[in-house]
Amino acid sequence: MMEDPVTELSEAEHERVWDRFYEVFDFQPSVSSLKWPAIKEPFASLTWELSALDLENDPCEKLLDRLVAVVEQGLASCVGPAGTLLALDWQHPSYRFAPQRVGGAGQPPWPLSPYPDGDYFIFLSEDFRFGSFGHPWEGSLCLFGDELLDAASTEVDKVLGPPIRRAGRKVS
Repeated sequence: MMEDPVTELSEAEHERVWDRFYEVFDFQPSVSSLKWPAIKEPFASLTWELSALDLENDPCEKLLDRLVAVVEQGLASCVGPAGTLLALDWQHPSYRFAPQRVGGAGQPPWPLSPYPDGDYFIFLSEDFRFGSFGHPWEGSLCLFGDELLDAASTEVDKVLGPPIRRAGRKVS
């Protein structure tokens, strides 16, 4: 078990994790829509547009809060009581954290949000089997891995509407 609920990755580990992420997901960061979705979305994945949140018409951000809660609960349920996740923020510090020990009363907050607020925000299981990929310029959120999809996709549909991609392919 980790001593602290959230720890910043060392420079060497940060580089190792990002190198693996680039390789496994064929990560191609870009603001150009011609190069989106920026990752090779896994077979077991769903991607939603974030435009349904319409933060201008939801000043209290109730839908955003609901989305964040659903994704965080899904991720936490997938790692179990003693597991850890990686939280990657492109071009910024990244973290390892124990989701069962953050976000509650008297606990530190989650190190990032599933909502990509200005940069790519990524949550990953230690083995990269499941996670989320928030794309700030496309305005999308991809959840991947059977167990995370089982835990969260129905509720994400209720917040964001139907997905725009399944297994990296447009949904018609």
